Amino acid sequence: MAMSGGVDSSVSALVLRDKGYEVEGVTLKLFDNEDACIDDEKSCCSLKDAEDARQVCLELGIPHFVYNFTRTFNEDVIDRFCDGYLRGETPNPCIDCNRYVKFAALQQRRRELGFDYVATGHYARRTFNESTGRFELKRGLDANKDQSYVLFHLSQDTLAHMLFPLGDLTKPQVRELAATHGFINAGKAESQDICFVPDGDYAAFINRRAWMRLVNNPDRKSERKPRLVTDPGPIENRDGKRLGTHKGLIRYTIGQRKGIGVAYSEPLYVFAKDSQRNTLIVDTDARTLCTSIEVRDVNFIAREYIDRPVQLTVKTHYRQQPQLATVEQTGEDAICITFASPQRACAPGQAAVVYDGDTVVCGGTITTGA
Repeated sequence: MAMSGGVDSSVSALVLRDKGYEVEGVTLKLFDNEDACIDDEKSCCSLKDAEDARQVCLELGIPHFVYNFTRTFNEDVIDRFCDGYLRGETPNPCIDCNRYVKFAALQQRRRELGFDYVATGHYARRTFNESTGRFELKRGLDANKDQSYVLFHLSQDTLAHMLFPLGDLTKPQVRELAATHGFINAGKAESQDICFVPDGDYAAFINRRAWMRLVNNPDRKSERKPRLVTDPGPIENRDGKRLGTHKGLIRYTIGQRKGIGVAYSEPLYVFAKDSQRNTLIVDTDARTLCTSIEVRDVNFIAREYIDRPVQLTVKTHYRQQPQLATVEQTGEDAICITFASPQRACAPGQAAVVYDGDTVVCGGTITTGA
C-alpha cells in the first residue's frame, strides 16, 4: 500500500486490512531538499508525512517501510518537468510521478518481493470486462474527487496487479472513517502544490535547477550560462504583430487571460508559447479556441485500438467536464481529436483522456492544437 501520510492512503490501508488482505505500508522517499532546491519541510513527501504514515501503520498493526526512489523521481519527474517547460510545453508532473514512480517502479518492486498487488489511494475503479477480456479503468464514484484522468497510462499488466480501495467511496466518507479510527491525519489538508515546488514559483525553481545541473555535470562545464526561462521576450498576436513584452514564457499558461500585461480593445488570451523565438503568442477569444488536437504516446485501455472515427468524450485538463468529440486513430500510438464545440487551453504537454461513459478508453500527450 503506497502511503503518502495523507488521509486517502491511510484509509485505503484500513479498507484493505479489513477486507482480509495482508498489507504492508510503503512510503516513498522521492527527493532530497537539495534536489528540489529547497531548504525546508514545507512540501508534501516530507519527514512529517512519513511519520504520519508510520503512525497509521502502527495503529493498524501492519508493517511500514520507506523506499528510496529519489533517482527515478529526479530523472523521470523533475527533469521531465523542467525540460517540458523549456520546450514551451505545460507538463503535468503528477502524471509522470504516477506513471514512472508510483506504478512502474512500485510494480517492479512488487514483482521482486513476490506480492500480488500494488494499492494506491486514488479515487478510481478497476473492473474486468468479460466480453473483451480486458481490465478497465473507470471514474471514481465521487465525481468531485475522480482521478482517472491522471491514470490513463496504466497497462493491462499493471491493472491486473492494482487495487484502488477508495473507488466506491466519497471524500466525506473517507474522512469519517479516518476520524472514527482516530487517525492522526483525519483532518489533514490536501496538498495543492507540486511537491518539489512548494512555493509555486516554477520559473525560479527551473532556473536554479538549470544551474545545479550545469555545476554538477562535468561534461557540461564548457557550456555558457543556461538560458533562463524568465528572460523577457516579445508578445505577438497570431498575425505576427508585436503587442508588448512578456516576463518569461514560464509565467504564462495556454488559455490564460489575466496578467498578460497588454492593453487591447478586447480581452486577450494566451494561444501558444514559441520557445525557439522566446515569443508569447496571444489573441482575442475567438482566435484562441481550439477545434482539434493531435495526441501522441497514446495508451489504450478499454480497447486495443480505435478502428474507425467514433464519438466519445474527452478531457484535456484535470478539472474539466468531459467534452463531446470525434476520436480517430492516426497511428499505432497516435490519435486525432475533433471537438464538437471549440475548447480553450488545449496545451501541448498536457494529457488528453478519452472516455466512453465512465470508462477510460485511452489517453496520451497533446502535441498540437488548431
